[in-house]
Amino acid sequence: MQFTQLQSILVVLGFFTVGDLIASRTRALVSMRFVSSGMILAAFWLGMPADLFKTTGLMSLAMTFIPVLMVHMGTMIDGRAMLAQYRTVLIALATMCAASAAVILIGSPLIGMNFALTATGPISGGNVAMLIMSEAAQAKGLNDILVFITMLLILQGFIGVPIASLCLRREARRLKAAFAAGGQAAETEAEKSERRKPIPALPKKLRTPFVLLCKSFLVAALAVAAAQATGNRVHPFVMALVFGVASYELGFLEGRILDIAASSGLSMFIMLLPTYVNLSRATPQMVLSLFYPIAVSFAAAVIGLVASAYLISRFAKSSFDMTLAIGACCLIGFPGTYIVADEVSRSFGDTPAEKEFIESRIMPQMLVSGFTTVTIASVFLAGFLVNFM
Repeated sequence: MQFTQLQSILVVLGFFTVGDLIASRTRALVSMRFVSSGMILAAFWLGMPADLFKTTGLMSLAMTFIPVLMVHMGTMIDGRAMLAQYRTVLIALATMCAASAAVILIGSPLIGMNFALTATGPISGGNVAMLIMSEAAQAKGLNDILVFITMLLILQGFIGVPIASLCLRREARRLKAAFAAGGQAAETEAEKSERRKPIPALPKKLRTPFVLLCKSFLVAALAVAAAQATGNRVHPFVMALVFGVASYELGFLEGRILDIAASSGLSMFIMLLPTYVNLSRATPQMVLSLFYPIAVSFAAAVIGLVASAYLISRFAKSSFDMTLAIGACCLIGFPGTYIVADEVSRSFGDTPAEKEFIESRIMPQMLVSGFTTVTIASVFLAGFLVNFM
């Protein structure tokens, strides 16, 4: 069976739609990403073409859209709130290191040091950390390790997403009660726009989708160029987020700019595609043969996350649920951190004001934690631990 380009896009959209509907019906208890990943994996096992995502013809656009969407994320976050997230960075680093340490300490006697060390790459972050470990394993001819790392990266969302979703649901209930009791409402976009900014806002008649998209792509292009000027020591996605925040604070970009341009949904769909493409590699035989080391690695990581979140929440005077959700971001990565926070905010916010209140409390922390662990810290950690393989 072979799909045309249009049919491939329709099939992928069908998986996402079912996942989104189930997430809505369960009030984000079951995440869209979790459901759609399970359905896509099962479909590949039942004979769906392995090149489904390539056939969509959108894969080449995905990496281009990520910096643009990062700019959009930046226009959703108050710059002052972003600077105030230093505690989130520390929590994310501490929980990520605790999860990796638990994998090595608990896992190495059970599955061997090579399996335990390489597991820290995908568990502490994402693609880049996994690639660092993969290169070392390939150089030593450890083919079983290569398959193991790929499986961990493919399956980590099945562990991290439910943990984060459950924790954020509990946190959202608490925030919902605080809002009902007279908690301070989140600052509205209208109120934010009233601040004095160096660059005056465009007249409404000039805020056409093409103008807004052009500005968004311009900022994204400048961010990527700036990252390249540093030799990509600062990741382009991180730079795009920073440029998005700065452009919004200066007044060059409008808040939630892709929403205003009616383009955020399509951009998110295109950008999500690469996060599912590796599922075509996970055969049932691979999953069965590596089930034990995978289970041990994830179990040890969860033990490390839960234990560290409990201790940190006591010292940092933050809720255990929010602390654990921040820690679980290393098992999710972007855009999963955004999707889970958005699903929970939409599910528990019965009014626009209530949704914005909940979102303003959980979204910045989830985004910052995801970038801290997946994009930056995991790369350094993998680069250090690979020396011990």
